[in-house]
Amino acid sequence: MANRLSQTTSPYLLQHADNPVDWWPWSPEAFEEARRRDVPVLLSVGYAACHWCHVMAHESFEDPAVADYLNAHFVPVKVDREERPDVDAVYMEAVQAATGQGGWPMTVFLTADAEPFYFGTYFPPEPRHGSPSFQQVLAGVVAAWTDRREEVAEVAGRIVRDLAGRSLTVAEGGLPGESELAQALLRLTRDYDEKHGGFGGAPKFPPSMVIEFLLRHHARTGAEGALQMAADSCAAMARGGIYDQLGGGFARYSVDREWVVPHFEKMLYDNALLCRVYAHLWRATGSDLARRVALETADFMVRELRTAEGGFASALDADSEDPQGRHVEGAYYVWTPAQLREVLGEEDAAFAAGYFGVTDEGTFEEGSSVLRLVRGDGEVEEQGDAARAAGVRARLLAARELRARPERDDKIVAAWNGLAIAALAETGAYFDRPDLVERATEAADLLVRVHMGDVARLCRTSKDGRAGENSGVLEDYGDVAEGFLALASVTGEGAWLDFAGFLLDIVLEHFTGDDGQMFDTADDAEQLIRRPQDPTDSATPAGWTAAAGALLSYAAHTGSEAHRTAAEGALGIVGALGPKAPRFIGWGLAVAEALLDGPREVAVAGPVAGELHRTALLGRAPGAVVAAGEGPDAGTEFPLLVDRPLVGGEPTAYVCRHFVCDAPTADVEELAAKLGG
Repeated sequence: MANRLSQTTSPYLLQHADNPVDWWPWSPEAFEEARRRDVPVLLSVGYAACHWCHVMAHESFEDPAVADYLNAHFVPVKVDREERPDVDAVYMEAVQAATGQGGWPMTVFLTADAEPFYFGTYFPPEPRHGSPSFQQVLAGVVAAWTDRREEVAEVAGRIVRDLAGRSLTVAEGGLPGESELAQALLRLTRDYDEKHGGFGGAPKFPPSMVIEFLLRHHARTGAEGALQMAADSCAAMARGGIYDQLGGGFARYSVDREWVVPHFEKMLYDNALLCRVYAHLWRATGSDLARRVALETADFMVRELRTAEGGFASALDADSEDPQGRHVEGAYYVWTPAQLREVLGEEDAAFAAGYFGVTDEGTFEEGSSVLRLVRGDGEVEEQGDAARAAGVRARLLAARELRARPERDDKIVAAWNGLAIAALAETGAYFDRPDLVERATEAADLLVRVHMGDVARLCRTSKDGRAGENSGVLEDYGDVAEGFLALASVTGEGAWLDFAGFLLDIVLEHFTGDDGQMFDTADDAEQLIRRPQDPTDSATPAGWTAAAGALLSYAAHTGSEAHRTAAEGALGIVGALGPKAPRFIGWGLAVAEALLDGPREVAVAGPVAGELHRTALLGRAPGAVVAAGEGPDAGTEFPLLVDRPLVGGEPTAYVCRHFVCDAPTADVEELAAKLGG
């Protein structure tokens, strides 16, 4: 019999709709029920593509005995962290403060006032490695609730007070300048893995936003070390197992520092960010590898994640069914030598094994290997085997298509679609792929039509063309505005600039506090035990820095002093954190590079998608904004095009920054030189 989750739209919650656990979605009614029954709330937070969430569900939440105990002694509440990032952020902060670590599934025990008093992540069904079993944890919490209620209340109150006292001081950082950005680069150099690329050890995550900073820093200063770290990290990831060598696209992270074995889930946000990174790397270097990966990643998003409504689904699961019928991680992607022989025959299988690093021992589990490029520098053209490698890749991909596919999380998250819109629009413009620009435009149309709808606010998610009930958070407003601004620059359609302005006005009114502070939730959103605000990047740009970047770009387009002032205020946190923790505020550092460079404002009076317009888009100046259009109405769509006539009847570009404009030019090479950084 289905529980209450069967009435929700979240794919993650629906995965638990047939559990014997009597789950409630996050709602006031759930806490009222806990108060009425005088029992604690068990809060379980995860997401649809989370491997260990599936494991704990199978081991514990599908167990009738565990479910009976849970239902008798708790009000169980299930939350999709991707639908409610605010709930996730508040309790994850508490978990990390209490235990020094966090992750998903997240398991938190709350009072009926939503105050946390005991925490954990994954709990096994039996005691393991010094960790109690889930049933032991439940029994311990029930005993404390029954026999030591005053102690529970005291712990919960102290945790809430500690969280409330964690205010951010932004102003002390001041605007990030040359010194802070140089210090950030120095710190990154110390953390850099010279042998394998990337930063830090295992597990190793793709440093998308840090690479954007490195590329912008090189463009502005000419620092070769910054470009080398960016290029080498991108090459290592593209050659590694974290990149799908057959179908394109990136997995979530590498479990080792060498990029060999990934955690196999594929997230929209990672692929959108990395698609844009590789496109920007190609713009900086002309690298064939960067071009190939940018296009393959864009094609992966369109082929695997695009929904019938024109948006992009959130993720592909890490798990799928293996040939023995077991549901295991990575089954769709890994290969044994015997599987290669079955598809390719003896001779081509031997070639593929050497080319993709498939060994008898295996690099993953049970003798299987993750495909990666192990020969030369990964560029097959230089090895004389291009045609053979392409043929082998095509045959393996066709064979893989016959395997049981990973499940797809079909919900549309506004922020992540904003990132995808920016990536696809720019990649399409750079590589003459108008189809990619069309896919970006269709996703943007969906966000306007469904996520903005008839109301004056942005909703966080939709599914099957139906808007979800959860309000957009700051990252939704910042990332969607970023996507709209990129689309405006590429298409020359000023409506996207207007939509970005509409969203950013809401940011100014409802998400901005004193002294440049930004909050992750609006001032009129549901009140949790703490109003979340986190300026640090995790897997995606922080809402704080995403908003700062979009505000700065919009100000450059329109001359709005209010938007620039808000962007500068928000960047104070980058001045404080950038030199100390640059790996965790990479997008903020990238925005700071744009601020130091101007950013430059480029107006192209002439045809959209013409040579001069494309040259402007290919300019490497950090954060430069581009407006293009022709005719008497162009200035009504883009303020930068007001009073920008053609010179000598030819398409003409105007470049300005810091309130000073260069002489107009109709020469492509001269424009490229002006925007070279």
